[in-house]
Amino acid sequence: MDLSWMAWTLPTAIFFGTIICLLIGMGIWEYARPGGGPRVGILRFETTRGDRLFLSLLGSAFINLAWLGLVGPNLWWALGVCLLYALFVFRFV
Repeated sequence: MDLSWMAWTLPTAIFFGTIICLLIGMGIWEYARPGGGPRVGILRFETTRGDRLFLSLLGSAFINLAWLGLVGPNLWWALGVCLLYALFVFRFV
């Protein structure tokens, strides 16, 4: 299989591997404690663990795109911002 058209570098593999691990972890968590832990946060509608994971991944994508456009290609600080954003989402949303 020729995958030379895609930039499969180590950071790309780590990125997709992390998302796969997050999804597997959320599946195990849901199996262990069904229901998704629904709650109403600052957005004033009910969200589950899966909703909060989706919001944190989507927001992280936008944070990284904005960082690339405004700051440059060094994304280590953007990773820190994304982790803080994910903590905020899981805590308050």
